[in-house]
Amino acid sequence: MTDSTEGCNGAARRLTRRRFLAGAAAAAGAATVGPVLGTGSALAAGLDPRGSRSSDMVPFFGRHQAGIATAAPNYLCFAAFDLAPQRKSDIRDLMRLWTGAAARMTTGQPAGEPNTAESRAPIDTGEAQGLPPSRLTITFGFGPTMFELDGEDRFGLRSKMPAALQPLPAFEGDQLEPDRSDGDICVQACADDPQVAFHAVRNLGRLALGSVAMRWQQLGFGRTASTTRRQETARNLMGFKDGTDNLRSDDLKGMQRFVWAGAEGPKWMEAGSYLVARRIEISIDQWDGSALREQEHTFGRRKSTGAPLTGTSEYDPVDLKAVDASGKLIIPADAHIRIAAPSNNESRRILRRGYSFSERVDPSTGLLDAGLFFICFQRDPRTQFVPLQRNLSRHDHLNRYTTHTASALFAVPPGARPGGFVGAGLFVRQRGSAFEP
Repeated sequence: MTDSTEGCNGAARRLTRRRFLAGAAAAAGAATVGPVLGTGSALAAGLDPRGSRSSDMVPFFGRHQAGIATAAPNYLCFAAFDLAPQRKSDIRDLMRLWTGAAARMTTGQPAGEPNTAESRAPIDTGEAQGLPPSRLTITFGFGPTMFELDGEDRFGLRSKMPAALQPLPAFEGDQLEPDRSDGDICVQACADDPQVAFHAVRNLGRLALGSVAMRWQQLGFGRTASTTRRQETARNLMGFKDGTDNLRSDDLKGMQRFVWAGAEGPKWMEAGSYLVARRIEISIDQWDGSALREQEHTFGRRKSTGAPLTGTSEYDPVDLKAVDASGKLIIPADAHIRIAAPSNNESRRILRRGYSFSERVDPSTGLLDAGLFFICFQRDPRTQFVPLQRNLSRHDHLNRYTTHTASALFAVPPGARPGGFVGAGLFVRQRGSAFEP
């Protein structure tokens, strides 16, 4: 392990690329799905829901990519991919291909037109056949290494790299694993059915076989944040309601101020956002053995109701100044809700969309590898997530029970209109935004 994100971008990253090149060469010799790039236009044709209920579908096309302001479903499949050395035009064709396939899958269709030739592998892997769209959303993002790696302008895109896409700094207590951090491109698939989400990521990777290699993947269950006011606050694996004070997508002014990128950055990122992902392991056994008083003081909330220690119901105001009869702070100085409160962070806010995970038992310790896959969206991570996380890493009592083991940052372009593709502004010269004539 390494204690900084910088370690994820150096020698270990180059080693991963050597492994990738070997795999890509083998894939190229065995590929049976036809040309990988340059076929996206065929997939971007008109979409047919084929009898799916409209309530099962989230529109793929729009000003913003789905999967940000969209009400978060309960299952996640998140993956980061590395790109093979290639031209900028090849990445453009890849995004055109992926946009078409994603638009199809979000309506319950297969990733591509069915292939009936018995001598060739099917275009779609088939495990979602017959399943409804399940409110599937697919969100794409570009990592810093797509623009520059080890000082190299790999694809001639360095001049278009947003200033806000600077790699995240190291934070106190980080124990990051390079092999499941960072990435050139990310895909976030969320759905009401875990098989539908997995199918989406699996098929996007398969369509681009030989042009991308999956760097790492994270499956998640049980959303740990409410992204709209209509959603009930969910509980995390520590048993507490999580994200009571989360920014909601219904708050249009808040979304504009804190989530959607504006004219301060490159034109191609207007109406986009920046995604930060952090894999946070929880010491489940240690937490489960702690007293209820310790657990509630760690969060600053009641475990049963989610109410702040200074209130009686979940949405009661948090009084950070309240003291007991002895003059002691009722909400401890290192309680999570105090350290994370906007009032203690210069009014900074982010939109959280995290998920719980549980993967394996460590054979050497017998302890469960489980925790929170934290995802957040913001207008500028340099002025939002970074100072917020720096404060949390230094002062949050929750750090006694958690360890950050993976980290990634991606620029999420705005949405696409039918006939276009996600990220078009990065590759195609445009007079205005993607939604201007």
